[in-house]
Amino acid sequence: MSSSEDNLTGFILALSSSGFIGSSFIIKKKGLRRAAAASGVRAGVGGFSYLFEPLWWLGLITMIVGEVANFVAYAFAPAVLVTPLGALSIIVSAVLAHFILHEKLHRLGILGCVMCIAGSIVIVIHAPQESPITSVQEIWSMGTQPAFLLYVGSVIVLVFILIFHCVPRWGHTNVLIFTGICSLMGSLSVMSVKALGTALKLTFEGNNQLIYPETWFFMLVVAICVITQMNYLNKALDTFNTAIVSPIYYVMFTSLTIIASVIMFKDWDGQSGANIVSEICGFVIVISGTILLHTTKDFERSSFKVSIVGGYASLSPTLSPVSPTLSTRLCSGNVESMDHDQENVPPSEEVCFRRQEMY
Repeated sequence: MSSSEDNLTGFILALSSSGFIGSSFIIKKKGLRRAAAASGVRAGVGGFSYLFEPLWWLGLITMIVGEVANFVAYAFAPAVLVTPLGALSIIVSAVLAHFILHEKLHRLGILGCVMCIAGSIVIVIHAPQESPITSVQEIWSMGTQPAFLLYVGSVIVLVFILIFHCVPRWGHTNVLIFTGICSLMGSLSVMSVKALGTALKLTFEGNNQLIYPETWFFMLVVAICVITQMNYLNKALDTFNTAIVSPIYYVMFTSLTIIASVIMFKDWDGQSGANIVSEICGFVIVISGTILLHTTKDFERSSFKVSIVGGYASLSPTLSPVSPTLSTRLCSGNVESMDHDQENVPPSEEVCFRRQEMY
């Protein structure tokens, strides 16, 4: 298969991945609502009735299919192409939520969606062509070149500084601490995922790569990095508003992943300056659209949970979650529960709140 055909295959897989993952949030949310209506206990307050709801399991299976497609996409196309396309899952989720869950998508939100699509098109048009890889040992030689070893060393040092020095002091007051750890580890996990995916692809083509210890080493790195990402992303989501965490994490994770891929796989070697600038511009457009979509979603929904205390209605702000990346989606059960609470205010409280608004 030629390099351009590999890029097309990777693009289609990344696109389908975004479709599956974006729709999985809506399906799981519908399942959460149906389960809460049947049992009277929402997931956000400790209910587990959704585990008996087939619709929730359908959403989980849809998400897994999307993640597998995303994993395979890295085996065919460069990370510079695949990673930014993860933002399209946000569009799918927002559009489906508008029509299925009746969460209104306003003009600025639509503009954010258009910007994400336009930026993705620019990235796809100017995406680099990867050199064919014939064995996992080739990837190992790329990963052990001095420039990438310097990057890996820098990442490890920064992660240790953030974990042991910054987290105890500023972890719960500065959103960049937890998201920085996730993003740094995420850039290494994507490189290992690409190496592992390529090894499995070659194995299925008849060139067995499982006999090499390098393949198993990359598998170990993937496990360590993903577990670390899940741990600290959970901390970030538990501490800060998701509407802040998600876009910051997307920007940092995608930027560092592109830098790591450019160093390790030399994605920009042989590309003209115009193509590189166009890719960067497309990425900036996607980032801007993602931030705009998150910001307007949080603002336009004006999320306030109503509670009745002493006969009076009190308002407390709630969170609005959307999550474009692998580790965010792995932790989405916690986030969706919060969103589910927000969407299911009891009718009596809604009536009280509306009466209050009249005065």
